[in-house]
Amino acid sequence: MSKDKKPGVLTQIGAGFAVIAAITGYYLFQADPRKAGPETAVAQATAALPAAMPLAGVTRELATGEMAAFLVKSERKLVPDIAFQDGTGKPVKLSDWKGRVVLVNLWATWCAPCRKEMPDLAKLQKDLGSENFEVLAISVDRKGAEASSAFLKETGADNLKLYVEPTTAIVNDLQAIGLPVTLLVDRQGNEIGRLIGPAHWAGPEAVALIKAALGEGA
Repeated sequence: MSKDKKPGVLTQIGAGFAVIAAITGYYLFQADPRKAGPETAVAQATAALPAAMPLAGVTRELATGEMAAFLVKSERKLVPDIAFQDGTGKPVKLSDWKGRVVLVNLWATWCAPCRKEMPDLAKLQKDLGSENFEVLAISVDRKGAEASSAFLKETGADNLKLYVEPTTAIVNDLQAIGLPVTLLVDRQGNEIGRLIGPAHWAGPEAVALIKAALGEGA
């Protein structure tokens, strides 16, 4: 009877390399996002990003769509510490909101564009209002708090807190050209940018703008 021949050393080494190559190829195939489904590929790509990516904050690229008229300041400057009153007649200043992002809106009851945008400002406050953000809608109407309060109710914006400044001094202080005018102010009290005229403040572009401001230094 003939004895079975044992495989040579080279044959054994070759077989070992073949097994290693097969295993390596399998794992490379599994790791390749092109071979995986869309969800898996996205998850793998996200995992490869740095753990903490810096937030860009508000940039001119965000001034698009409904926010195309928003003028982002190339150099932020401190907003004058304007003085006004709350609905009870208590004196307040803009600096009382330092540490929060604020959307300062100047309006009046006789301003037709103000009436158009007020519900959007109210919705923005409802959706994003918090200890970190407030829509600060200030009436500069000479008729005073009573007429301004009625206006907010008529326009469905009575969830906005009432603030008034009937002397209209803050119009000059903020160098506002016409009404409405809206300033976005950062946590340090600097003007991020402004928009002259009415805008769709409840839209996705406006929400993205506010969220970007909230992300700064968070």
